[in-house]
Amino acid sequence: MSLPSHVRLVEVGPRDGLQNEAQPISVADKVHLVDALSAAGLGYIEVGSFVSPKWVPQMAGSAEVFAQIQRKPGVTYGALAPNLRGFEDALAAGVKEVAVFAAASEAFSQRNINCSISESLERFVPIMDAARQHGVSVRGYVSCVLGCPYEGQVAAEQVASVARELFAMGCYEVSLGDTIGTGTAGATRRMFEVVGAEVPRDKLAGHFHDTYGQAIANIYASLLEGIQVFDSSIAGLGGCPYAKGASGNVATEDVLYLLNGLGIETGIDMDKLILAGQQICTVLGRPTGSRVAKARNTG
Repeated sequence: MSLPSHVRLVEVGPRDGLQNEAQPISVADKVHLVDALSAAGLGYIEVGSFVSPKWVPQMAGSAEVFAQIQRKPGVTYGALAPNLRGFEDALAAGVKEVAVFAAASEAFSQRNINCSISESLERFVPIMDAARQHGVSVRGYVSCVLGCPYEGQVAAEQVASVARELFAMGCYEVSLGDTIGTGTAGATRRMFEVVGAEVPRDKLAGHFHDTYGQAIANIYASLLEGIQVFDSSIAGLGGCPYAKGASGNVATEDVLYLLNGLGIETGIDMDKLILAGQQICTVLGRPTGSRVAKARNTG
């Protein structure tokens, strides 16, 4: 299969990246990060999460962040809204697109959200109904598509089943996540072959963690399968909580470097992207997780 000519990157750093940080991050710093990402040309930014601050303290203040960011025309500013209360809070904050998440692993679903996969999907029904009523788009996430910290390997057929359910419920796109980063290029291609038979490939996205250093290879494998949307995180923010000391999300800068090298259009400015990563890493007091940014800064 030939490579796509255009790829859309979904920037998850302000949400998936920052939610694992131990230190408090101010609303002003979050707003600055989102605005810097907008300026770099990203067309989709996941700004925050409408969940109980008791469970995810770093996502407190998401409504304030939404109120203060400079919204650029044509850019989607999304938020995670895992339940109806979260959806209502997102709606009140002027969010036009929300995301819901389910797991492909039964054990992960039970450990992570204390319910079965089917129960988690049932919980989304009122969200989908409310979203239709208010003209809000819904994106679906499926976690543990290439491995589970509790079950080990996850069958591609199970991933396809969950993805099909989310798509049938009304998710316009389903992002398939290698949550623990154990996937390899061959397994990635097989997974997309199986899921792609149930959900159109132009409705699928890839979300790869770099725990084992395979994320870029897996993204290239996905491109060969016709996938044109990928989630990534500025500066590689967001550790993997299931593998001690391991990196988590693949860095947006590194994905952009791959795509630029393949001549695939994204509309993103690398220099502005690296600057956005440097600024948030300064706030966090840590080095960037992006190999491209490191090379640019030392080369």
